[in-house]
Amino acid sequence: MLQEIRQQPAALERTLSAEMLRVERFRRIVAKRRPRLIVLVARGTSDNAALFGRYLLEITTGIPVSLAAPSIQTLYQAAVDYRDTLVVAISQSGESTDTNVVLEQARLRGALTLGITNESSSTLANLAEHLILVRARKERSVAATKTYTGQMMVLYLLAYALGAGIRIADLERLPETVEHTLRLEGEVAELSQRYRFMRHAVVVGRGLNYANAFEFALKLMETCYVVAERFSSADFLHGPIALVEPSFPVFAFAPPGVTWASISQTLDKAAGLKAEILAITDSGNPEAARKATRVIRLPRRVKEVFTPIPYIVPAQLFAAHLATEKGLDPDRPRTLSKVTLTL
Repeated sequence: MLQEIRQQPAALERTLSAEMLRVERFRRIVAKRRPRLIVLVARGTSDNAALFGRYLLEITTGIPVSLAAPSIQTLYQAAVDYRDTLVVAISQSGESTDTNVVLEQARLRGALTLGITNESSSTLANLAEHLILVRARKERSVAATKTYTGQMMVLYLLAYALGAGIRIADLERLPETVEHTLRLEGEVAELSQRYRFMRHAVVVGRGLNYANAFEFALKLMETCYVVAERFSSADFLHGPIALVEPSFPVFAFAPPGVTWASISQTLDKAAGLKAEILAITDSGNPEAARKATRVIRLPRRVKEVFTPIPYIVPAQLFAAHLATEKGLDPDRPRTLSKVTLTL
């Protein structure tokens, strides 16, 4: 897991450079066949990437985005009309059974289909009309890391193909930003020691980093066996904050920008309850340090729209090192395997 976390700058750079021809080709296709709706279908970590994609694509393209519920088709056998819809299947392995069923049915029912996967010879790659590959190379750890950020990079490229004001030059800076973020590993490893006996936690994010709250919580659950609930900062204040008591761990993604007011309010409430608050932020938000118990601060300021990829990296490192602190092997979580087949 740690090796693959450290491979992310190279994986992101490969994905960006190797897939631009496919992206430009797809850009020409959707210019002639612009979808009125986008449906993203995925499971597990890929579903968290899809949640990020929903925010990114709606914000930057104005096209409504829905997250598919595969059981509508795999269990209830519903006939869904996918005309004028772009259906995007996201899977690390390309072998997620229910994801592939939705993709296949969507293509039969009029959708334009796109696959996003790390495996070029997978079932998903063969089912989709169009394909954009994550170039992360083989991912061996059960806990997905480099494929998650790779999928997010591809979703930025998809937004670009759909006419969003995403500059490729900004995407080209992300691998270096992640490289600089990885230099925090020693600090993060030391910090994880404090949480060795943690059994419950809450992870909070909002907007583009809402998906990272889900992904960080998933990593804590699958590698550290911590019961980690994840919330939008807005939803958190509507009831779940009742969980918080003195020393209760609250993790927050706290970038500067439009979501900070909501995150700030949440941190104030949690601090008033004497929670143990760890905020992930960057040098553009010094106020976060005054509101949190502890801070992981990225060394460079990042434009809010591009924060999700570098912000998840210290969370991945934290989970991997915390698992080791707990005497667990993050590469071999109990009862889990790399590919999970569900219908």
